[in-house]
Amino acid sequence: MPFYEKGPVKIHYTEMGSGFPVLIMPGGGLNSTIAGLDGTGHPFNAQKEFSNRFRCITLDLRNANAGQSTGPLEIDRPWDAYTDDHVGLMDHLKIDKFMVVGYCIGQPFIWNLIKRVGDRVVAAVLAQPSGHRPEMPTQFYDRNMEGWGPGLTKRDPKVTMDQVSAFLKKMYLENPDFVFTVSRDFVKNCKTPILVMPDDSPPHPYKVAMEVAMLSPNAQATFFPWKTEKDKVPLAVRHARMFLEANAPT
Repeated sequence: MPFYEKGPVKIHYTEMGSGFPVLIMPGGGLNSTIAGLDGTGHPFNAQKEFSNRFRCITLDLRNANAGQSTGPLEIDRPWDAYTDDHVGLMDHLKIDKFMVVGYCIGQPFIWNLIKRVGDRVVAAVLAQPSGHRPEMPTQFYDRNMEGWGPGLTKRDPKVTMDQVSAFLKKMYLENPDFVFTVSRDFVKNCKTPILVMPDDSPPHPYKVAMEVAMLSPNAQATFFPWKTEKDKVPLAVRHARMFLEANAPT
């Protein structure tokens, strides 16, 4: 399994297939890993589904507890630190233009990526996208303080839970609205083709997913619900495949 290294950051990634590049961002929040694509939280494994047509690249998120990617906890710029890793990996692979498929936390990652290098992102699929839920305003902070932070401090004793708390507050509580990384006006003015695959669970609010689909001028959405019944998943995956094929440069 290859690694990309830049300074103190070491990112574990893998590639599968050939063709136009697709960067795949697994779900699982801050515990997002390559192996997680085969887990119960993913209704389909995008790397396996699309690698017969595309060059699929995916990675362990920096400091995911079950992953192999490591790097500093950048408290003042959490979202941008992860975007550094995404852009840096594409640069390392000498890939200019690419498409993106992101589950869950992939939504704020993708919007931050488009904000940073929108001219390089050809199209994006938002699968069961996460977003802010006003009735559960601290859910991401709370989940990660319990399910991510303690594991990180064990892996890296230099990191304290106070630092984890500050990191998560900056990430999820400083701008507790919508998709965390961009505004509604940004989405409204984004020309990038978007496919939304909505979910409706506490971390994946249907309302936010459909608001993105309605605001983004070049967006479309799969039917809903699609992931709760196994016989419907292949149809939604087919939609995603057709979307990627339609937007891949010839």
